[in-house]
Amino acid sequence: MTNKTVLITGAAQRIGAVIVRDLHAQGMDVIIHYHNSATQAQSLAEELNADRTGSACFIQADLLDDSDRNSLIRDACNFKNRLDVLINNASSFYPTALEDATIKQWDELVGINMKAPFFLSQQAAPYLRACAGCIVNITDIHAVRPLKGHPVYSAAKAGMKMLTQALAKELGPEVRVNAVSPGAILWPQTMDDDRRKQILNRITLKRQGCPEDVAKAVRFLINDADYMTGQVLTIDGGRTLFS
Repeated sequence: MTNKTVLITGAAQRIGAVIVRDLHAQGMDVIIHYHNSATQAQSLAEELNADRTGSACFIQADLLDDSDRNSLIRDACNFKNRLDVLINNASSFYPTALEDATIKQWDELVGINMKAPFFLSQQAAPYLRACAGCIVNITDIHAVRPLKGHPVYSAAKAGMKMLTQALAKELGPEVRVNAVSPGAILWPQTMDDDRRKQILNRITLKRQGCPEDVAKAVRFLINDADYMTGQVLTIDGGRTLFS
């Protein structure tokens, strides 16, 4: 059986890299997209290829650049002459106070979190249809419960959630499209201990999740969710149960 070939955007580090390692361990061939993290992307690909020769590659692309997005899909499909899965994981996250938000910030946050996934999916669609493949979007619990001080980011992730449902309609029945919505998985570097404690107190399971929780959900949507499309799996320990 031919291995599934998977393109993961923003995959050189953090949650993206954990998803890469998890899927590779399942026997999939992986394409590691990166923007600025060249050293990490190369190191990750070398690690995986040492385990299984020719099973990983890395490709640089600026997802805000139209030609880069198009060449990313083309180069990804040339890796194994197929594409079974597109994982839209790349994200941009930072605060944009209403009084100070700029057009540049809007363009970047909406561009990375919603525009790029749409046009990557558009470009990948013929290849995914040929393999009866799937798309997995990594959204955020703040797509439904906006984060104060982050109105543009929250709106962009809400758009990604709707994009998941819209693409499921557009690409069915050949291609399934689902999403994973993480909660408290990795803390922002600027968050202090008091704020972390406040968040943990509002999580039903009273603990932080880990990137592996997200990776397992992605793996499920690829391998075991044959009758699921247009759905969002929330991996938040019950945080969204609190108003």
